[in-house]
Amino acid sequence: MNQRRVLDVGNCGPDHSSIRRMLKSNFGAQVIQTDGLEDTLDALQKNTFDLVLINRKLDNDYSDGIVILEQIKSKPEYSDLPVMLITNYAEHQAQAVSRGALPGFGKLEINSPETRAKLASVLEVG
Repeated sequence: MNQRRVLDVGNCGPDHSSIRRMLKSNFGAQVIQTDGLEDTLDALQKNTFDLVLINRKLDNDYSDGIVILEQIKSKPEYSDLPVMLITNYAEHQAQAVSRGALPGFGKLEINSPETRAKLASVLEVG
């Protein structure tokens, strides 16, 4: 089985560690971290990912993660790439879904069965 690869965009160190630990323990996934638009697009060009997780507010400059979602989804080569927004706010989830994201999850729900099920729909093979 191929190891799943997840790109984690815009999370602070502690949150990235929690996300990485959860994805590794539940799915055996390798998690790569980026901070903003430029390094995210660079990582997407150089690697293949099964899922992109984007923080609603980027840790490095507090800009809106929706902008990165829109940039990814605007490129034909990434239009089918699963992307989820990480936010505890339903209205921001709805905004992300309306722009092509899958329903994501909030940091408060990171270890919930519902979050695991959302991730499993993308990361589990077969």
